[in-house]
Amino acid sequence: MATYILLANFTDQGIRTIKETTKRAAAFREVAKRGGVTVKELYWTVGQYDLVGSLEAPDAATVTAAILSAGALGNIRTQTLPAFSADEMQGILGKML
Repeated sequence: MATYILLANFTDQGIRTIKETTKRAAAFREVAKRGGVTVKELYWTVGQYDLVGSLEAPDAATVTAAILSAGALGNIRTQTLPAFSADEMQGILGKML
């Protein structure tokens, strides 16, 4: 499984309905799971991003579908970053020319 970092910001709609954010997060976990994505961690943050998450999925298309489904509800805008463990990074370095 590949790891992805989710960075999100609330939209105007998302901040107006902020009291529902933990319920929306729980719903996202369930929808993501049905789509083959495991939400490992979700954190509400203060600063450049409102939410930071760690997700696992078999591939980029699967995680993208889950994130697009969440974004389509209109409460967040997202960025998704592939992430690598030290072992995975070592394998990548070994492929360098």
